[in-house]
Amino acid sequence: MKVKTKDKIVLDVIKKMDERSLVGQEKYGQTMDQEVKEGMKDLNDFLDDTQEEIMDALLYIQAAKKCLKEKLIYTGIPSVSKKHRQPGSWA
Repeated sequence: MKVKTKDKIVLDVIKKMDERSLVGQEKYGQTMDQEVKEGMKDLNDFLDDTQEEIMDALLYIQAAKKCLKEKLIYTGIPSVSKKHRQPGSWA
């Protein structure tokens, strides 16, 4: 597969996905493609996996918001709640 984009953000995501895939292959001893082709997982299994990952993501988001609220990390961005932002400012 030849990647055609010049967008650095997209390229960074592709690189992370590739690295993540290698970690998964090492951990589980197979690729996702093998799981499908060899009948190791069906559609419901993949939907369950997706649901669990989304639930984990929601927890990470909530924890990150708590860090920001409690100023546990320095982002360099002033903490301005959505209701106090000026029209047209960053989202």
